[in-house]
Formats: sequence, C-alpha cells, structure tokens
Amino acid sequence: MSEGSHEALSSILSSLSCSLRELDLSYNNVQDSGMKLLSSPHSKLETIRLSDCKEAERSCASQCSALSSQSSSLKELDLSKNLLDSRVTSAGRKSPDFTLETVSLSDSLIKKKGCPSLSSPLISNPSHLRELDLSYNHPGDSGVKMVSAGLEDLHSLSGSLITKKGGKSLASALSSNPSNLRKLDLSCNHPGDSRVKLLSAGLEESHCKQDTLSIDRGGLQRPKCGVRKYACELELDTNTANRNLKLSDSNRMVTYSTEDQSYPDHPERFVCPQLMCTNRLTGLYYWEVKWTGMVEIAVTYRGIRRNAQSNDCVFGMNDQSWSLSCSDVGGYSVCHNKRKTSIPSSTSSSVSHRVGVYVNCLAGILSFYEVSLGKLIPLHTFNTTFTDPVYPGFGFWSGCSGSSVSLCSL
Repeated sequence: MSEGSHEALSSILSSLSCSLRELDLSYNNVQDSGMKLLSSPHSKLETIRLSDCKEAERSCASQCSALSSQSSSLKELDLSKNLLDSRVTSAGRKSPDFTLETVSLSDSLIKKKGCPSLSSPLISNPSHLRELDLSYNHPGDSGVKMVSAGLEDLHSLSGSLITKKGGKSLASALSSNPSNLRKLDLSCNHPGDSRVKLLSAGLEESHCKQDTLSIDRGGLQRPKCGVRKYACELELDTNTANRNLKLSDSNRMVTYSTEDQSYPDHPERFVCPQLMCTNRLTGLYYWEVKWTGMVEIAVTYRGIRRNAQSNDCVFGMNDQSWSLSCSDVGGYSVCHNKRKTSIPSSTSSSVSHRVGVYVNCLAGILSFYEVSLGKLIPLHTFNTTFTDPVYPGFGFWSGCSGSSVSLCSL
C-alpha cells in the first residue's frame, strides 16, 4: 500500500456514513503512518486483520496505540506472522478502554521477554479478552507461566516449546481460574504425561461447557525446536506445469515423462520441465520432499520467465530463483543467478532422497537440509534479501525420464 492508499482508506473510514465492520490488510506493507490513519475516531471497525504485513518490533507501539483508541468498536485484531516480541501489547495495556476480545499473535517470534507485556493486559482486562492465540512462538516454560496468570476463554499455545514446567503453570491456572476456560490447545508441545493428567483434571473440575484439551502430536518424538515448527502444506500449481511433467497421487507427486501431457494452454506454463506451487511465501515456512533421479528443488519469484528458449527460465539460472540440484550420480549442488556451488561429497556422501527446505522471507534466509533418520543435516544456506513473495518450485533435467518429486506430510 502506498501513502496515497493510506490517505484514501482513512478518508473512507472517517466518513460517518461508512458502515464497514471488517478490514483485511494482510500481506501489505502497512507502515507506521498507515497504522495511525486507521485509528479514525469515527471508525466502526470491529475486526482488523494485519497478518504478514512485514511489521517489525519497532512499529508495535504505534500499532497498539493507534488501534486501542478504537476501543468502543474494535473487538478482534490479527497480527499473526509479524515480527513483534516484547512491545506487542505494551501500548494497549496503558489504555483503560482496551476492549479487544480476540487477539491473534501466531507465528510472531514472541519469546520469553515478550511475555510480561502480554501478561499485564491479561490480568488488568480479564473481563474483555476472551481469545489469545500464541501458537508457534517461543515463550518457553517461564513465559507460559507469566501468561497463564491471565488465562481466560480460548488459549492456543500450539507448538510453543512447552515442557513439564510450563504444563504445571497451566494446570495451576486451570485450578485457580476455572469458570471461563472453554478450550486449551497444547498440540506439538511436551507437557509430559503427569502434567496432562493435571490439565485434564483441571478441566473436569472447572465444570465448563464444551471444554476441550488438545495435545495432538505431543509425544517425546516431536521436535522440541527448530525449523520444523514452521511446517506448511504445499500445493502444486497445475497451470505452471510443463507438458512433460505428469502429476499423480492427488497432485502430490510429479514425474518427468517423455510423453506430453494434455494440459491446456496457459500463460503461466513453463516451456522448460518445471513447475511452481500456489503457496505465496512471505513469512517463515518449512517443507520436505522426496526425490528420485535428477531434480531441482527451488524457491522463485512469481515473475520468473516461462518461455525463454535459453536457460534463463531454469531455476537457479537467473536472479529470480534459488535452487538445490539433487542427483543420484552427482550428489547435491546449489545455484543462484548462474552461480553454481557444489556441496562437498563428505557432506552428501550418503544421499537419503529426502530434502527439507526452510525459508525466512523476513530475514532473507533460505536453507536446504538433507533429512536422514529424522535428523536435519544442513546442506547450504543462502543469505539474501527477498524483494517480493517467493514460491516453491521443482525442476527436472531433460531426458531423465522417471525422475520424480513427492510432497511430504509433516
């Protein structure tokens, strides 16, 4: 969004005749000036979504200060997938009229130091805040203990590195504040069997209606930390698939074939043997694939050329894409803008045919891993600056019939 767009939107929201109740500005670069313009005293907005808006911690204070001024109407605020941490609600807790009922801070890199800023408004405004989503952050056990003091209606802490200590704090919160709790999501954590029993007992003692305790994938085999907590499901974009690529297994597997597939004409379709996914990546993501033969595993900008007669459209052979080459014969190598780097044979001596990819679009990090016996073995990391959203992609070497890539479920 440009400055002019901010002004136009502010003018609309300030109009007394404007009846807009919900505004979704996700995936835009809403700067401090834009946040302040959203705080029109005449706005009737009840829901504002600002997910994945490239917001750094420096702008959190202006966010919360601006939005808390709309306390008479604003009930739901989504700030998920932004870099927030310690000042996420520091401005809001200063306002006695801070009446938000639902706040989503999922996947916002909130760590222990950010939890005091969260716990204060939870305690001071317990009658308003009903739903807090802290899933896929890093509060740890000590951070959970602070937040638990204000535990209310729906508390999602999925994938938040909670162990036995944090489980004990949550169990204590259930016992001391049982009347309002309806749902507790602790999936992908490690509270331990004894803490699970305490949590279950707390829910039973609360006598709440529709109470739910979710601890899916909470066993000891679940990774305690690392890039796998950012796992996402990929979807192949059939409109980009070259006609020598055959899709199967509900479009979760792609195989290079010498026979043309009967795909319709499409401006997004590649002339070279490769395809992209529909996933538009702007935050933190991780995925794994299985491969055979000779393939390219890549991320690319949407604007990569599709019909170049030379190698300009091949993943890694331009400034639009970054790729990992996988070969039964040659092992691994990486390439960006025609600069190829071979990975030492000592690193890739035993090819597992399963690769993990982690991308942090905000920090400009792209890492490739070999996945062997459940462990991630680093292959190569690109440190760059992503100027646009990127998309996963897969390429194949011409003539290598039978080479394939399969999407893995995590």
